[in-house]
Amino acid sequence: MENFKFNAYTEMLFGKGQIEKLPEVINRFGKNVLLAYGGGSIKKNGIYDKVKELLKDCNIVELDKIEPNPRIETVRRGVDLCRENNIDVILAVGGGSTIDCSKVVAAGAFYEGDAWDLVTNSEKINKVLPIVTILTLAATGSEMNGNAVITKMDTNEKLGTGSDKLKPQVSILDPEYLYTLPAIQTAAGTADIMSHIFESYFKKTKGAFVQDKFSEGLLETCIKYCPIALKDPKNYEARANLMWASSMALNGLCGSGKPGAWTCHPIEHELSAFYDITHGVGLAIVTPRWMRYILSDETVDKFVDYAVNVWHLDSNKNKFELANEGIDLTEKFFKDCGIPMTLKEVNIDETHFDEMAKGAVKHGALEYAYVPLNEEDVKKILEMCL
Repeated sequence: MENFKFNAYTEMLFGKGQIEKLPEVINRFGKNVLLAYGGGSIKKNGIYDKVKELLKDCNIVELDKIEPNPRIETVRRGVDLCRENNIDVILAVGGGSTIDCSKVVAAGAFYEGDAWDLVTNSEKINKVLPIVTILTLAATGSEMNGNAVITKMDTNEKLGTGSDKLKPQVSILDPEYLYTLPAIQTAAGTADIMSHIFESYFKKTKGAFVQDKFSEGLLETCIKYCPIALKDPKNYEARANLMWASSMALNGLCGSGKPGAWTCHPIEHELSAFYDITHGVGLAIVTPRWMRYILSDETVDKFVDYAVNVWHLDSNKNKFELANEGIDLTEKFFKDCGIPMTLKEVNIDETHFDEMAKGAVKHGALEYAYVPLNEEDVKKILEMCL
Protein backbone atom coordinates (compact mmCIF):
# COMPACT_ATOMS: atom_id res chain seq x y z
CA MET A 1 0.00 0.00 0.00
CA GLU A 2 1.35 3.44 -0.99
CA ASN A 3 1.14 6.68 0.97
CA PHE A 4 -2.12 8.59 0.52
CA LYS A 5 -4.30 11.46 1.68
CA PHE A 6 -7.93 10.66 2.46
CA ASN A 7 -10.33 13.57 2.90
CA ALA A 8 -14.00 12.79 2.28
CA TYR A 9 -15.49 15.83 3.98
CA THR A 10 -18.91 15.98 2.30
CA GLU A 11 -21.76 15.98 4.83
CA MET A 12 -24.07 13.15 3.72
CA LEU A 13 -27.75 13.42 4.67
CA PHE A 14 -29.06 9.96 3.85
CA GLY A 15 -32.58 8.57 4.00
CA LYS A 16 -36.25 9.35 3.64
CA GLY A 17 -37.32 12.96 3.98
CA GLN A 18 -33.84 14.42 4.31
CA ILE A 19 -34.76 17.13 1.81
CA GLU A 20 -36.60 18.86 4.66
CA LYS A 21 -33.17 19.96 5.93
CA LEU A 22 -32.47 21.83 2.68
CA PRO A 23 -33.37 25.36 3.93
CA GLU A 24 -30.99 25.09 6.88
CA VAL A 25 -28.24 23.73 4.61
CA ILE A 26 -28.61 26.44 1.97
CA ASN A 27 -28.81 29.23 4.55
CA ARG A 28 -25.28 28.38 5.66
CA PHE A 29 -24.01 29.77 2.38
CA GLY A 30 -26.38 32.56 1.30
CA LYS A 31 -29.66 33.43 -0.37
CA ASN A 32 -28.70 33.57 -4.05
CA VAL A 33 -28.99 30.01 -5.37
CA LEU A 34 -28.16 28.58 -8.78
CA LEU A 35 -30.51 25.61 -9.21
CA ALA A 36 -28.91 23.23 -11.71
CA TYR A 37 -30.75 20.30 -13.25
CA GLY A 38 -31.06 18.27 -16.43
CA GLY A 39 -33.84 17.38 -18.80
CA GLY A 40 -36.78 18.06 -16.55
CA SER A 41 -37.46 14.72 -14.82
CA ILE A 42 -37.35 16.51 -11.46
CA LYS A 43 -40.43 18.46 -12.55
CA LYS A 44 -42.30 15.21 -13.23
CA ASN A 45 -41.38 13.47 -9.98
CA GLY A 46 -42.12 16.44 -7.72
CA ILE A 47 -38.59 17.23 -6.53
CA TYR A 48 -38.49 20.56 -8.38
CA ASP A 49 -41.69 21.82 -6.73
CA LYS A 50 -40.46 20.63 -3.33
CA VAL A 51 -37.17 22.51 -3.72
CA LYS A 52 -38.96 25.70 -4.80
CA GLU A 53 -41.31 25.43 -1.83
CA LEU A 54 -38.52 24.84 0.68
CA LEU A 55 -36.41 27.68 -0.73
CA LYS A 56 -39.22 30.19 -1.18
CA ASP A 57 -37.20 32.77 0.77
CA CYS A 58 -34.20 32.42 -1.56
CA ASN A 59 -33.43 34.07 -4.88
CA ILE A 60 -33.32 31.14 -7.30
CA VAL A 61 -31.73 31.28 -10.74
CA GLU A 62 -32.03 28.19 -12.93
CA LEU A 63 -29.45 26.40 -15.04
CA ASP A 64 -31.54 23.80 -16.85
CA LYS A 65 -31.17 21.33 -19.71
CA ILE A 66 -27.79 19.99 -18.55
CA GLU A 67 -26.91 17.17 -20.94
CA PRO A 68 -26.28 13.51 -19.94
CA ASN A 69 -22.69 14.11 -21.07
CA PRO A 70 -22.47 17.76 -19.92
CA ARG A 71 -21.13 20.15 -22.54
CA ILE A 72 -18.67 22.95 -21.99
CA GLU A 73 -21.20 25.36 -23.54
CA THR A 74 -23.58 24.60 -20.67
CA VAL A 75 -20.81 25.16 -18.16
CA ARG A 76 -20.14 28.56 -19.72
CA ARG A 77 -23.83 29.41 -19.51
CA GLY A 78 -23.77 28.53 -15.81
CA VAL A 79 -20.69 30.63 -15.18
CA ASP A 80 -22.39 33.64 -16.77
CA LEU A 81 -25.48 33.13 -14.59
CA CYS A 82 -23.35 32.98 -11.45
CA ARG A 83 -21.61 36.24 -12.27
CA GLU A 84 -24.72 38.06 -13.40
CA ASN A 85 -26.72 37.09 -10.31
CA ASN A 86 -24.07 37.18 -7.59
CA ILE A 87 -24.68 33.51 -6.79
CA ASP A 88 -23.74 32.31 -3.29
CA VAL A 89 -24.27 28.56 -3.65
CA ILE A 90 -25.00 26.03 -6.37
CA LEU A 91 -27.74 23.44 -5.76
CA ALA A 92 -27.30 20.52 -8.16
CA VAL A 93 -30.38 18.32 -8.38
CA GLY A 94 -29.82 15.22 -10.48
CA GLY A 95 -27.21 12.62 -11.26
CA GLY A 96 -23.53 12.78 -12.00
CA SER A 97 -23.85 14.86 -15.14
CA THR A 98 -25.67 17.67 -13.37
CA ILE A 99 -23.26 17.56 -10.43
CA ASP A 100 -20.17 17.42 -12.66
CA CYS A 101 -21.37 20.41 -14.65
CA SER A 102 -22.11 22.31 -11.43
CA LYS A 103 -18.60 21.68 -10.10
CA VAL A 104 -16.90 23.26 -13.10
CA VAL A 105 -19.42 26.11 -13.04
CA ALA A 106 -18.55 26.64 -9.36
CA ALA A 107 -14.87 26.93 -10.22
CA GLY A 108 -15.46 28.90 -13.41
CA ALA A 109 -17.34 31.60 -11.52
CA PHE A 110 -14.01 32.77 -10.07
CA TYR A 111 -11.79 32.04 -13.07
CA GLU A 112 -11.05 34.86 -15.50
CA GLY A 113 -10.32 32.66 -18.50
CA ASP A 114 -12.43 30.11 -20.36
CA ALA A 115 -13.91 27.31 -18.22
CA TRP A 116 -12.44 24.66 -20.54
CA ASP A 117 -9.04 25.60 -19.10
CA LEU A 118 -10.22 24.15 -15.77
CA VAL A 119 -10.96 20.84 -17.47
CA THR A 120 -7.63 20.56 -19.26
CA ASN A 121 -5.60 21.83 -16.29
CA SER A 122 -7.03 21.21 -12.82
CA GLU A 123 -4.22 23.24 -11.24
CA LYS A 124 -6.08 26.35 -12.38
CA ILE A 125 -8.98 25.51 -10.05
CA ASN A 126 -8.70 27.92 -7.14
CA LYS A 127 -11.67 29.52 -5.43
CA VAL A 128 -14.94 27.60 -5.82
CA LEU A 129 -18.56 28.34 -4.99
CA PRO A 130 -20.04 25.96 -2.39
CA ILE A 131 -21.95 23.06 -3.91
CA VAL A 132 -24.95 21.24 -2.44
CA THR A 133 -26.43 18.22 -4.20
CA ILE A 134 -29.69 16.31 -4.18
CA LEU A 135 -28.95 12.97 -5.81
CA THR A 136 -31.48 11.37 -8.16
CA LEU A 137 -29.32 8.66 -9.77
CA ALA A 138 -26.90 6.16 -8.23
CA ALA A 139 -23.93 5.99 -10.58
CA THR A 140 -21.00 8.38 -10.60
CA GLY A 141 -20.30 9.06 -6.94
CA SER A 142 -19.95 12.74 -7.87
CA GLU A 143 -22.00 13.63 -4.79
CA MET A 144 -19.02 12.77 -2.57
CA ASN A 145 -15.89 13.38 -4.64
CA GLY A 146 -13.99 16.16 -6.37
CA ASN A 147 -14.15 14.75 -9.89
CA ALA A 148 -15.96 16.11 -12.95
CA VAL A 149 -16.12 15.06 -16.60
CA ILE A 150 -17.02 17.58 -19.31
CA THR A 151 -17.47 17.13 -23.07
CA LYS A 152 -16.35 19.43 -25.88
CA MET A 153 -18.17 18.06 -28.91
CA ASP A 154 -16.58 20.31 -31.55
CA THR A 155 -13.22 18.66 -30.86
CA ASN A 156 -14.59 15.23 -29.79
CA GLU A 157 -13.05 15.57 -26.34
CA LYS A 158 -14.53 14.19 -23.12
CA LEU A 159 -12.09 14.91 -20.31
CA GLY A 160 -11.99 14.61 -16.57
CA THR A 161 -10.77 17.16 -14.07
CA GLY A 162 -10.57 17.08 -10.31
CA SER A 163 -9.76 18.94 -7.12
CA ASP A 164 -10.57 18.56 -3.44
CA LYS A 165 -12.11 22.02 -3.74
CA LEU A 166 -14.80 20.62 -6.04
CA LYS A 167 -16.20 18.23 -3.44
CA PRO A 168 -19.78 19.11 -2.49
CA GLN A 169 -20.25 20.60 0.96
CA VAL A 170 -23.49 18.70 1.56
CA SER A 171 -25.30 15.95 -0.34
CA ILE A 172 -28.87 14.81 0.23
CA LEU A 173 -29.50 11.16 -0.66
CA ASP A 174 -33.09 9.90 -0.48
CA PRO A 175 -33.36 6.40 -2.00
CA GLU A 176 -37.02 7.04 -2.78
CA TYR A 177 -35.87 9.51 -5.44
CA LEU A 178 -34.61 6.53 -7.46
CA TYR A 179 -38.02 4.86 -7.67
CA THR A 180 -39.02 6.49 -10.97
CA LEU A 181 -35.77 5.90 -12.85
CA PRO A 182 -36.03 4.15 -16.22
CA ALA A 183 -34.67 0.61 -16.00
CA ILE A 184 -31.75 1.34 -18.32
CA GLN A 185 -30.60 4.18 -16.05
CA THR A 186 -30.65 1.88 -13.04
CA ALA A 187 -28.67 -0.75 -14.97
CA ALA A 188 -26.20 1.66 -16.56
CA GLY A 189 -25.73 3.43 -13.24
CA THR A 190 -24.85 0.14 -11.59
CA ALA A 191 -22.36 -0.61 -14.37
CA ASP A 192 -20.76 2.78 -13.70
CA ILE A 193 -20.50 2.04 -9.98
CA MET A 194 -18.90 -1.33 -10.69
CA SER A 195 -16.48 0.18 -13.18
CA HIS A 196 -15.29 2.72 -10.61
CA ILE A 197 -14.56 -0.17 -8.29
CA PHE A 198 -12.82 -2.22 -10.99
CA GLU A 199 -10.55 0.71 -11.81
CA SER A 200 -9.27 0.71 -8.21
CA TYR A 201 -9.42 -3.05 -7.62
CA PHE A 202 -7.27 -4.01 -10.60
CA LYS A 203 -4.06 -2.17 -9.77
CA LYS A 204 -0.42 -3.17 -9.40
CA THR A 205 -0.22 -2.22 -5.72
CA LYS A 206 0.18 -5.16 -3.35
CA GLY A 207 -1.06 -5.45 0.21
CA ALA A 208 -4.04 -3.08 0.05
CA PHE A 209 -6.23 -5.70 1.73
CA VAL A 210 -8.62 -3.24 3.35
CA GLN A 211 -9.31 -1.38 0.11
CA ASP A 212 -9.84 -4.60 -1.83
CA LYS A 213 -12.29 -5.92 0.75
CA PHE A 214 -14.23 -2.65 0.51
CA SER A 215 -14.26 -3.16 -3.27
CA GLU A 216 -15.39 -6.77 -3.16
CA GLY A 217 -18.23 -5.96 -0.76
CA LEU A 218 -19.45 -3.09 -2.93
CA LEU A 219 -19.33 -5.27 -6.05
CA GLU A 220 -21.39 -7.92 -4.27
CA THR A 221 -23.85 -5.19 -3.30
CA CYS A 222 -24.31 -4.16 -6.93
CA ILE A 223 -24.70 -7.75 -8.10
CA LYS A 224 -27.29 -8.49 -5.41
CA TYR A 225 -29.40 -5.36 -5.55
CA CYS A 226 -29.48 -4.18 -9.17
CA PRO A 227 -31.69 -7.10 -10.31
CA ILE A 228 -33.99 -6.49 -7.34
CA ALA A 229 -34.31 -2.78 -8.18
CA LEU A 230 -35.03 -3.63 -11.81
CA LYS A 231 -37.76 -6.10 -10.84
CA ASP A 232 -39.19 -4.00 -8.01
CA PRO A 233 -38.31 -0.31 -8.61
CA LYS A 234 -39.79 0.79 -5.28
CA ASN A 235 -37.78 -1.65 -3.17
CA TYR A 236 -36.27 0.71 -0.61
CA GLU A 237 -33.59 -1.70 0.55
CA ALA A 238 -32.29 -2.20 -2.97
CA ARG A 239 -32.34 1.50 -3.82
CA ALA A 240 -30.67 2.47 -0.54
CA ASN A 241 -27.84 -0.02 -0.95
CA LEU A 242 -27.18 0.96 -4.56
CA MET A 243 -27.25 4.65 -3.66
CA TRP A 244 -24.75 4.24 -0.82
CA ALA A 245 -22.57 1.95 -2.94
CA SER A 246 -22.37 4.72 -5.55
CA SER A 247 -20.99 7.16 -2.97
CA MET A 248 -18.58 4.68 -1.41
CA ALA A 249 -17.20 3.43 -4.73
CA LEU A 250 -15.45 6.69 -5.62
CA ASN A 251 -14.88 8.67 -2.43
CA GLY A 252 -11.39 7.29 -1.86
CA LEU A 253 -12.20 4.22 0.22
CA CYS A 254 -11.40 1.80 -2.59
CA GLY A 255 -8.64 3.65 -4.39
CA SER A 256 -6.53 5.33 -1.71
CA GLY A 257 -3.01 3.92 -1.57
CA LYS A 258 -3.39 2.29 -4.98
CA PRO A 259 -1.95 4.71 -7.56
CA GLY A 260 -2.00 4.26 -11.31
CA ALA A 261 -4.09 5.22 -14.31
CA TRP A 262 -7.59 3.97 -15.00
CA THR A 263 -8.26 2.06 -18.21
CA CYS A 264 -11.91 1.50 -19.14
CA HIS A 265 -12.98 5.07 -18.37
CA PRO A 266 -10.54 6.73 -20.80
CA ILE A 267 -11.60 4.27 -23.50
CA GLU A 268 -15.29 4.87 -22.85
CA HIS A 269 -14.81 8.63 -22.75
CA GLU A 270 -13.75 8.41 -26.38
CA LEU A 271 -16.94 6.53 -27.26
CA SER A 272 -19.05 9.20 -25.55
CA ALA A 273 -17.04 12.03 -27.07
CA PHE A 274 -17.67 10.77 -30.61
CA TYR A 275 -21.12 9.22 -30.22
CA ASP A 276 -22.64 10.74 -27.04
CA ILE A 277 -23.72 7.34 -25.71
CA THR A 278 -24.72 6.64 -22.11
CA HIS A 279 -21.52 6.42 -20.06
CA GLY A 280 -22.52 3.32 -18.08
CA VAL A 281 -23.56 1.46 -21.21
CA GLY A 282 -20.20 2.12 -22.82
CA LEU A 283 -18.40 0.94 -19.68
CA ALA A 284 -20.43 -2.27 -19.57
CA ILE A 285 -19.51 -3.00 -23.18
CA VAL A 286 -15.80 -2.26 -22.75
CA THR A 287 -15.14 -3.83 -19.35
CA PRO A 288 -15.39 -7.59 -20.02
CA ARG A 289 -13.46 -7.21 -23.29
CA TRP A 290 -10.70 -5.32 -21.48
CA MET A 291 -10.63 -8.05 -18.83
CA ARG A 292 -10.18 -10.78 -21.42
CA TYR A 293 -7.54 -8.78 -23.26
CA ILE A 294 -5.32 -8.25 -20.21
CA LEU A 295 -5.74 -11.72 -18.68
CA SER A 296 -2.27 -13.32 -18.47
CA ASP A 297 0.08 -15.16 -16.16
CA GLU A 298 0.83 -11.81 -14.51
CA THR A 299 -2.81 -10.82 -13.88
CA VAL A 300 -4.57 -14.15 -13.40
CA ASP A 301 -4.22 -14.22 -9.61
CA LYS A 302 -6.13 -10.95 -9.24
CA PHE A 303 -8.89 -12.27 -11.50
CA VAL A 304 -9.03 -15.40 -9.35
CA ASP A 305 -9.53 -13.21 -6.27
CA TYR A 306 -12.36 -11.48 -8.10
CA ALA A 307 -13.97 -14.75 -9.20
CA VAL A 308 -13.74 -16.38 -5.78
CA ASN A 309 -14.44 -13.43 -3.46
CA VAL A 310 -17.12 -11.67 -5.52
CA TRP A 311 -18.76 -14.46 -7.53
CA HIS A 312 -18.02 -17.18 -4.95
CA LEU A 313 -16.71 -19.67 -7.47
CA ASP A 314 -14.91 -22.87 -6.42
CA SER A 315 -11.32 -21.95 -5.60
CA ASN A 316 -10.12 -25.45 -6.44
CA LYS A 317 -10.63 -24.92 -10.16
CA ASN A 318 -7.82 -24.11 -12.59
CA LYS A 319 -6.76 -20.47 -12.31
CA PHE A 320 -7.55 -19.50 -15.87
CA GLU A 321 -10.82 -21.38 -15.81
CA LEU A 322 -11.80 -19.43 -12.71
CA ALA A 323 -10.68 -16.11 -14.19
CA ASN A 324 -12.59 -16.62 -17.42
CA GLU A 325 -15.71 -17.77 -15.59
CA GLY A 326 -15.63 -14.61 -13.46
CA ILE A 327 -15.32 -12.47 -16.59
CA ASP A 328 -18.14 -14.39 -18.30
CA LEU A 329 -20.39 -13.85 -15.27
CA THR A 330 -19.62 -10.13 -15.34
CA GLU A 331 -20.68 -9.88 -18.98
CA LYS A 332 -23.78 -12.00 -18.35
CA PHE A 333 -24.75 -9.81 -15.40
CA PHE A 334 -24.68 -6.65 -17.50
CA LYS A 335 -26.62 -8.35 -20.29
CA ASP A 336 -29.23 -9.74 -17.89
CA CYS A 337 -29.71 -6.21 -16.55
CA GLY A 338 -30.81 -5.16 -20.04
CA ILE A 339 -27.67 -3.35 -21.17
CA PRO A 340 -26.71 -3.65 -24.86
CA MET A 341 -23.40 -5.47 -24.89
CA THR A 342 -21.95 -4.70 -28.33
CA LEU A 343 -21.03 -1.43 -30.01
CA LYS A 344 -23.12 -2.36 -33.02
CA GLU A 345 -26.21 -2.40 -30.80
CA VAL A 346 -25.61 1.27 -30.02
CA ASN A 347 -24.85 2.12 -33.66
CA ILE A 348 -21.07 2.42 -33.35
CA ASP A 349 -18.74 0.97 -35.98
CA GLU A 350 -14.98 1.05 -36.46
CA THR A 351 -14.93 4.38 -38.32
CA HIS A 352 -13.23 6.38 -35.55
CA PHE A 353 -11.33 3.58 -33.78
CA ASP A 354 -7.90 4.96 -34.71
CA GLU A 355 -8.76 8.44 -33.43
CA MET A 356 -10.39 7.07 -30.28
CA ALA A 357 -7.43 4.81 -29.51
CA LYS A 358 -5.08 7.77 -29.88
CA GLY A 359 -7.25 9.93 -27.64
CA ALA A 360 -7.59 7.27 -24.93
CA VAL A 361 -3.83 6.79 -24.70
CA LYS A 362 -3.13 10.52 -24.80
CA HIS A 363 -5.70 11.63 -22.24
CA GLY A 364 -5.78 8.49 -20.11
CA ALA A 365 -2.04 8.04 -19.47
CA LEU A 366 -2.55 4.37 -20.22
CA GLU A 367 1.16 3.66 -19.98
CA TYR A 368 0.58 3.83 -16.20
CA ALA A 369 -2.47 1.53 -16.15
CA TYR A 370 -2.74 -1.85 -14.41
CA VAL A 371 -1.64 -3.37 -17.70
CA PRO A 372 -0.08 -0.61 -19.85
CA LEU A 373 -1.82 -0.17 -23.20
CA ASN A 374 -0.80 1.52 -26.44
CA GLU A 375 -2.97 2.67 -29.32
CA GLU A 376 -2.90 -0.74 -31.00
CA ASP A 377 -4.06 -2.41 -27.78
CA VAL A 378 -6.98 0.01 -27.36
CA LYS A 379 -8.04 -0.50 -30.96
CA LYS A 380 -8.03 -4.28 -30.49
CA ILE A 381 -10.19 -3.95 -27.39
CA LEU A 382 -12.65 -1.74 -29.30
CA GLU A 383 -12.75 -4.30 -32.11
CA MET A 384 -13.60 -6.97 -29.55
CA CYS A 385 -16.61 -4.83 -28.57
CA LEU A 386 -18.22 -4.76 -32.03
